[in-house]
Amino acid sequence: MALTAMPERRFSRRLSALRALALGALLLALAPRAEAQTRAVDLQLVLAVDASGSVDASRFELQKRGYAEAFADARVIAAIRSGPLQSIAVAMMQWTGPEMQNVVVAWTLINDADTAAHFSSAIAAAPRSLFGGGTSLSGAIDNGALLFERSGFRSGRRVIDVSGDGSNNRGRPAADARDAAVRAGIVINGLPILTLEPDLDSYYRRNVIGGPGAFVIAVDSYDKFAAAILQKLIQEIAAAPSAGGAQGIASAPVGERVLHAIVSHQ
Repeated sequence: MALTAMPERRFSRRLSALRALALGALLLALAPRAEAQTRAVDLQLVLAVDASGSVDASRFELQKRGYAEAFADARVIAAIRSGPLQSIAVAMMQWTGPEMQNVVVAWTLINDADTAAHFSSAIAAAPRSLFGGGTSLSGAIDNGALLFERSGFRSGRRVIDVSGDGSNNRGRPAADARDAAVRAGIVINGLPILTLEPDLDSYYRRNVIGGPGAFVIAVDSYDKFAAAILQKLIQEIAAAPSAGGAQGIASAPVGERVLHAIVSHQ
């Protein structure tokens, strides 16, 4: 019995060793994939687009076209290439009520003209997925903040870019959501459209935007949205600091100086 037990124990030890080697090989194979899932970029940006009932089909298309054209613009690409890592990660979300937000373009790495063109095309192809439910800026901010947790990227600056044509009328106060996001290290910038509420820019300054260097760019009609979002994106992207987990961010005046330098060289 002892003579037969010895080969069995040896076989068992060899099998355990082979399993350990296989597990080690698997972990080594997964390591690059895990690193890729937390790629460092200069900026993570959530584009939060108003799809509430006050935004009819033509107004919604003007918003969507404005974003698509902006990411195809050489000045936006130049702003991206001006960062230390020369790359950003962007996702687009449509929003209406407190629990009504849909990601229509998933997190995308943009680091050159080709990847920017791909993202622009994805925006243009994305259908409208929401058509009502009130105007919950707080819901948009809360959900936008959650998107960073599963972005697959890391950066020194995380920004939610909120555009809309109305003040918060559903869910918790917008300022409460703003304050929570700012405490988490997120910056919120705003692009209010003043067609329905002429003082909406003041409301955004008091209740929506927050964080170091946060700013508002307002337009008085949807026809001017494209030019405004182009300016806003260049300023947001050019102001992005070194990535890789750094906590500091560039101030708004620095971002504006970079913006003017980029525009003047086109």
